Amino acid sequence: MLARLRRAAAAARAPLRRAAPGSPGGVRLSHAAPRAAAGRPAEDGCAEEQEGCCRLYPGHIPTSPLQKALLAAGSALTALYDPYRHDMVAVLGETTGCLVLPSLRDKMKHDPEGYRILQERPRIRLSTLDVNRLRGLPDGTLGREYIRFLEDNKVSPDTRMPAKFVDDEELAYVIQRYREVHDLMHTLLGMPTNMLGEVVVKWFEAIQTGLPMCVLGAAFGPVRLSARKLRVLATELLPWAIQSGRNANCILNIYYEQRWEQTVESLREEIGIFPPPAVRV
Repeated sequence: MLARLRRAAAAARAPLRRAAPGSPGGVRLSHAAPRAAAGRPAEDGCAEEQEGCCRLYPGHIPTSPLQKALLAAGSALTALYDPYRHDMVAVLGETTGCLVLPSLRDKMKHDPEGYRILQERPRIRLSTLDVNRLRGLPDGTLGREYIRFLEDNKVSPDTRMPAKFVDDEELAYVIQRYREVHDLMHTLLGMPTNMLGEVVVKWFEAIQTGLPMCVLGAAFGPVRLSARKLRVLATELLPWAIQSGRNANCILNIYYEQRWEQTVESLREEIGIFPPPAVRV
């Protein structure tokens, strides 16, 4: 078991390409990042066998409850120390989300659009995006504003880690989908990727999904904020994020890839997200 835990920890620390906040130059929208592995299972229901444990999908790392607990504790401490360690945030989400992911899947199954997403398994990657077409859409449309968000904040959808520790291939897709629409939440909420913006998005996502990783980020993220930003968070942004999270429909039930030409304003209204407060974030 110790050997398997070491391998799991090594996999969690696999090199991750991400653009650091404030890094110089424009966003590099390239296809060089590794492809995610949360796909459909092998035809025989088991992709690989190792040490008697069945791998349920490509990249899956079977772990025991004890191993998951150890990985969760280690990734939580690392993520609290450095919130921009997206690899550790990903491990924390997978190892603590086992009780919540089935509920999110059920919400998708009971919604026509969400059910279609589960059946078709769309992916938001540079390889699936027509960046030039989205960049050419009118200002205010979801596609144009999403590309603007990526470029302004120097981020790429290809930095989202593939699921590894979720012991169900359909639930692995659910958490993968959550990761890949995270930047769209920033776009819809009008929040940048600085610490205040991330905390606001985490509060919205915590209310929406109930994922422990989101709850921890929402609870502990504010400790890194200045007094002024804490005041803005407490008086303006937090009440709006909580109210929007409670009022909105499930964010995983929107087929965003088919909404690129829809305006952000109309999509907010459809989902149930209230207009962002007019404050500087």
